[in-house]
Amino acid sequence: MNLPNKLTIGRIITAIIIMVLLMVPWYSLGIEFPKYVLAGKIVVDLKYIIAGILFIIASLTDFLDGHIARSRNLVTDFGKVMDAIADKILVNGLLIILAYDGFINICIPVIIITRDVFVDAFKMASGNKGKVVAASYAGKAKTMCMMIGMALTMFYNLPFELIGINVGYALIIIATVLSIISGVEYYFNTKETFSMK
Repeated sequence: MNLPNKLTIGRIITAIIIMVLLMVPWYSLGIEFPKYVLAGKIVVDLKYIIAGILFIIASLTDFLDGHIARSRNLVTDFGKVMDAIADKILVNGLLIILAYDGFINICIPVIIITRDVFVDAFKMASGNKGKVVAASYAGKAKTMCMMIGMALTMFYNLPFELIGINVGYALIIIATVLSIISGVEYYFNTKETFSMK
């Protein structure tokens, strides 16, 4: 297994660790993560800080594995499939948890996951006809905004929360809008593959 694929597998493992960390009711096992009060009003749960650090590490591997694979000509079918799976587990799984815990509106993961289903279908249909659709600028911007926004959200939007500006949530909303735009772009770039003729 080459280095990019190892990084991808590492991202999947890290994503699963984040899911377990945030989903398990640790209190029922007698484990309590400490909470801290900052500036007299911001309650910070150490569990989310740890998850945020792991998320940043996983996000960096997302950039590194693709860069290394392309620069060293190590792109493989296995890597392409596992990279997509890793991204879905990391981002979509965490969005659901953030919505469940009240950090973001439930509409956001619903929109993002629905968009991903359609885009994956468009890519599959295009691939079956030998056409590869490159990621759009909107799609790349969406990924960047989403990663930064989710990281900030897990860090309780600090330091911006101290001045009352929820930058993390704003970036996630922007990413959601960009996901719709990029989804529409994918459709128009692949719609000939759905021709009924």
